[in-house]
Amino acid sequence: MSSARAHLVFVYGSLRRGQRHHRLLGGSRLLGLHRTAPGYTMIDLGAYPGVVDDGQTAVTGEVYRVSGACLRVLDWFEGCPAHYRRTAIATPWGAAWIYLLGRTVRRPARRVAGGDWCRRRG
Repeated sequence: MSSARAHLVFVYGSLRRGQRHHRLLGGSRLLGLHRTAPGYTMIDLGAYPGVVDDGQTAVTGEVYRVSGACLRVLDWFEGCPAHYRRTAIATPWGAAWIYLLGRTVRRPARRVAGGDWCRRRG
């Protein structure tokens, strides 16, 4: 995807509406709420979650249309590609980037059983 055009991004943690880092999305357009197909594990890393693609849980998040400049900010924020890696998933609005936790940061960590960071308990 070119940095000059718009990108779709699926956010599931501290970038969601009402969460502490949502402001980094700036004026990006919210397209809607989305729940992925099962196949992930959401991990509670304290102040934020990580998602890995080796589970059986669907992840709940929001899809945004972002500019190339915003995507570069998100890559910086997510520590991509050192801490998180970016890969595409299917959404009702088309392919969207999701940030998956890199292989270096893994368990032991508490799983978010329902795959929804905003509805976690504990």
